[in-house]
This record gives sequence, C-alpha cells and structure tokens, in this order.
Amino acid sequence: MSVRPFDIVIQGATCLLPNPTGTGLIEQQADIAIQDGRIAKIHANISEPAQRVIKAHGHHVLPGVIDSQVHFREPGLTHKEDLETGTRAAVLGGVTSIFEMPNTNPATSTREAFFDKLERAKGRAHCNYAFFVGAGHDNVATLPDLETLPHCSGIKIFMGSSTGTLLVEDDETLEKILKQGRRRVIIHSEDEIRLRERKHIATEAADPHAHPVWRDVETAVSSTTRLLRIARKTGRPVHVLHVSTGEEMDILKDAKDIATVEVLPQHLTLFAPDCYDQLGTYAQQNPPIREKRHMDRIWQALLDGTVDVIGSDHAPHTREEKDRPYPASPSGVPGVQTLVPLMLDHVNNGKLSLTKFVELVTMNPVRVFGVENKGFLREGYDADITIVDMKAERTIDNSWIASRCGWTPFHGRKVKGWPTHTIVGGNVVMENDKVVLPSTGKPVNFKGTKHE
Repeated sequence: MSVRPFDIVIQGATCLLPNPTGTGLIEQQADIAIQDGRIAKIHANISEPAQRVIKAHGHHVLPGVIDSQVHFREPGLTHKEDLETGTRAAVLGGVTSIFEMPNTNPATSTREAFFDKLERAKGRAHCNYAFFVGAGHDNVATLPDLETLPHCSGIKIFMGSSTGTLLVEDDETLEKILKQGRRRVIIHSEDEIRLRERKHIATEAADPHAHPVWRDVETAVSSTTRLLRIARKTGRPVHVLHVSTGEEMDILKDAKDIATVEVLPQHLTLFAPDCYDQLGTYAQQNPPIREKRHMDRIWQALLDGTVDVIGSDHAPHTREEKDRPYPASPSGVPGVQTLVPLMLDHVNNGKLSLTKFVELVTMNPVRVFGVENKGFLREGYDADITIVDMKAERTIDNSWIASRCGWTPFHGRKVKGWPTHTIVGGNVVMENDKVVLPSTGKPVNFKGTKHE
C-alpha cells in the first residue's frame, strides 16, 4: 500500500520547540512535516516522501509569529490601509496571525460591525486574523455577548486617545465594563482628562519634541494606577498595551496577579529627543516615544518577566497626513512588517535571546488571549510557521513596505536577521520577500468563544 506523501517537509533547521520541562522553549535540530494544514510530525530526520521539501539548513524555524495589536483601518479609512494591504505587509514580515483593533469608521462595537469585518477579510487576508470589539458608553450591556463572538480576540478599552463612542475616560463606566464578562480586557492606558488639560502644551510648542511633554509620564501612570485598582476591585484580568514608561513598569511588576503587559519595538528601539530630531512627526505615536531611561527600563522589564507580549501597534497614516504641522499631524506609525526584523536584530546584538523573543510573540499571546491550536511547534497544531535567517543582513527600505502608507520610521536601518518563509495553515504564502500564495488566511479561534 502506497503511503500518502506529506504536503511539506522542512529539513535541517534549528527549531524553537516546547521545552520538555513544560516551561519556555528550546532550540533543537529537527525536521517538520506538514499535512492538511497541521504539523504532522517533528523528528530528527524525516525520511518519508513529501510533495515539497524546504531545505532550511542554517535557518531557524519558529512557531508562526502573532502580532496581537494592529490597526488596518478598514472600514472607513482605507486610504491609509485595508485588510488586504495590511495582511500583505504582515506575511512579508513573517507574521502569520494578526488581531485587529476596533477604532475604524464605523467603530467595531456592534455585532453587525464585527461580522462585517469578518466578511471583508474572507478571501482577502493573506494571514490569519481576529478582531477586537471596542467598548464605549453605549454598548456596556452588550459586551458580555460580544466578547464570545466567533473569532473575537477580546474587548478593547481606550481610556485615552480615541474619539466618538470608543472612549472610556471615567472610572464609573470602566468599572461597569470590567464587572461584566470574564475574558481579559485590552487597555490603552492614558488619562484623557489630563490630556485635555495639557493639550495647550502641544499647541503652543507646535513641535513634535513636545509630544512626550504633553503626554507626560503622569498621564500614563495615573491612568494605569486607576486601571489596576478597578481591575482588582472587579477581579477582571487586563492587558495593558504599549507601556511606555519606567514608572509604569515598576507598578506592573507587582501586578502580575491581574495584569499582563505589552511593549512595542518602537519603545525598545527609538528614544527622545533623537527620534524627533531625525523623524519629526513620523516618530509621533500614542503613548509617545520617551527618553532613553524609559527605553532602558522597558528592556529590563522585558527580561525580568514583567512584559508578556510584543505587538507592533501598526497604525499607518499617509505621508500627506504625517506632514501636517504638529499637533495637527496624526499619531501612529506602521510596524507589522518590521516587527520581526527589528527584534531579530536586537537578538543578534545580544539584547535578548531568540527563545525569549519567540515566547513574546507566540506562546505568550496564546496564553494571554486564549488562542486555540497555535503558538507552538507541536504535532497536531496548526501549521503556522515563520522561518528566519539569523545571519541575513539587510537594510529596511520604504520600497519594501507593503502597507498602503508606503513608509516606515525604520527606513535606512541596517538589521541582521530576516524572515525567509511565512507558512500559514500549511501553505507557503511568503518566500524570499515575495507573496507567492495570496489570500489564504483564516479566522482565529479562541477559548470561551462561539465557533462557527
């Protein structure tokens, strides 16, 4: 009887595998066989036939990278980005799954808007996808139902820096939201009342160097302190996004009982005033990039276990929009395509280990968000895989950026470490900087949600 060949066998790579002790990852030489979208076999030497063999000697095979914070702007703001261009950028950067934010137009705050996004992604997304639901004053009562919708990555609260209904600046509404439902809630933590009081600083300065002065440390710390108090009062776990201050890390280090923490490559790579000297409004984002002491403290928090997740906070705007005089210029920078190369460069520079980086973008997002069947190189798991060449030296260039905005704040930056293949659901979708099999992404499933 003939044996059905594997769909793909990846040969000879160093694989990031679950540690047999049950904690963390280890690097180990192995072959990986893929069949019907799943990892079928992991072994030191797979000799069975395969329809395709990827010779990956000298490369590293990672579980598929998950970017758990992106803004792809569809619907309503598609002149900046849409689900097709955003997911194209993702797979070119080695990212196999994205969780997309709700501050679109209209906001993703109703069942209708949520299912509209799922329908828009169908047949257009190049990587796997899930969507957050936005919380506001007008949908508090429906959030427990909305968080259980199929392919919902969770509830997102903007305590600052949002518009319209997606802004929860007061403690009373925040407590109402946290009292209902049970999944971890995702938080943009800045004190909106303080931001309004201090807006004159930005207006009077008319210079992006004032961005971290306006949105100062106290704006972040006061918000996060309030959040943790209410989270503990209600017993609701929270996930604090893009933490930008050393002072917050001091607080969050002692809050692991209730809070998980995300940081961005931007806050690990750039610092003030240099970034504003070089990039002006193209370095402007919320919360802002701050002085080097904050970057150093964020690195310390990443290494000591305070930080759980690295996300990109991919938030593209057109050049025309970014060229407006500050503070009329919008906050946000693209990042989904550069997350992996930037962090691999930090690995090569000795800032963190490869296993630590991979934990922060695979197994930890799975734990924080309750992702099903992803995040590990394990037999039976979805065959979402990122292959990287740790020795490849490249220069990040605007011409490589697939995002509709067409630029990156890291243009001209030399890095060592680059994604060579992105495998989504057992399909090679990116190979050597080219999307070779488009539109194969599928919606992500989560524990505690309905399945279609």
